[in-house]
Amino acid sequence: MPQQPTPSPAASEPTSTPASAAEPAGTPASAAEPAVGGMFPPGTGPLTNPAPAHARSIRSFVPRRSRVTEAQRQALVRLWSRWGLEIDAETPVDLGTLFDERPVVLEIGFGMGEATVEMAAADPDTGILAVDVHTPGQGNLLRLSELRGLDNVRVANGDANHLLENMLSGRVLAGVRVYFPDPWPKKRHQKRRIIQPDFVELCASRMAPGAVLHCATDWEPYAEHMLEVLSASPSFENTAPGYAPRPEFRPLTRFEQQGLNKGHVVNDLLFRRLP
Repeated sequence: MPQQPTPSPAASEPTSTPASAAEPAGTPASAAEPAVGGMFPPGTGPLTNPAPAHARSIRSFVPRRSRVTEAQRQALVRLWSRWGLEIDAETPVDLGTLFDERPVVLEIGFGMGEATVEMAAADPDTGILAVDVHTPGQGNLLRLSELRGLDNVRVANGDANHLLENMLSGRVLAGVRVYFPDPWPKKRHQKRRIIQPDFVELCASRMAPGAVLHCATDWEPYAEHMLEVLSASPSFENTAPGYAPRPEFRPLTRFEQQGLNKGHVVNDLLFRRLP
């Protein structure tokens, strides 16, 4: 196999930067922590650490505190109380109430939200619960959703594992999307890759029969890892004989196009939940 190019944010819209360790023990619970960086008035905007300290562990991400534009900040102040959700690892979420009884797809990691908005606009009868920890991206997704007049997008702040394990119950998801997650290319970091057997089975436990787990990556060794893990799962069947063509509903983003221009190979994997 040819040597892989070095992954970059311009190529794959990662939602995090590498971490060398889990959060230290004794980190204060979210209830005592302010909204990100103190940039929001009290009671508005996402919290810095929504989950309590005892729920934290080694994660596939760390929050990125890059610059929030004024338009993104204003969107968070204005819309977070209506369309935002804190993943506190405790409070049950009723998706039927949250999305007016629409079927709901969970999207884990959405970058700056452009692709999420395009998919939401193309399928207004499906709700998208979009999870990320990147504050500028959260604000941008809310801003774009408001500009497009969408009411089928909700933005969740925190660790998707906590949401799946502690806040959802039953097989309530119509699909799960994991697009261009951090590839963690160094061998010592690969345990942090989100697509692992335990995570796949956790997703399966919340997915309705026939729901599709859709992954995409521009890092070929990670694609091979994804294919191996998903193919070994007793809960899913592959919808293609290996990798799948990019489905029309997944937009080609500018970041993905930049990766393709650099010679990256993008692979999609679509696995259907068995009954």
